[in-house]
Amino acid sequence: MVLNLLIGTIVISLTVLVHTFGLIAVTHAMGYLVARFRMHGRRSRIVAMISVVMGLFAIMTAEVWLWAGLYRLLNIFADFETALYFSTITFSTVGYGDIVPAHAWRVLAALEGVNGFLLIGWSTAYLIAAGTRIGPFKAGEHF
Repeated sequence: MVLNLLIGTIVISLTVLVHTFGLIAVTHAMGYLVARFRMHGRRSRIVAMISVVMGLFAIMTAEVWLWAGLYRLLNIFADFETALYFSTITFSTVGYGDIVPAHAWRVLAALEGVNGFLLIGWSTAYLIAAGTRIGPFKAGEHF
């Protein structure tokens, strides 16, 4: 179990770094796109929100792939496709249970679920902030 906690802590730290720098990049990309496509009214707001959503999706995809790569590196799953599928349903906390890791790696998988839950929550907060700050949902205007 200690190995699970050690490896999990390292990968969680890496995903937090990916998320932090990813959100910084999304913020810059959103600003660039809105300035580049100087559209009036709601169109530039929609461009901003599309860039945020696609950026968040790309960031979380990288994080899921990081976990899947770890599972494959540790030979927890026989092929990358299975590792990626397991990582996706675990990170998103869907957890179908049709594929499970060996008993020795259950805690590592649980850590990925908690990691995904927190990062998806962080992404949601960022999306709401972007939506109210420069997106189509202005505070006082829509709610």
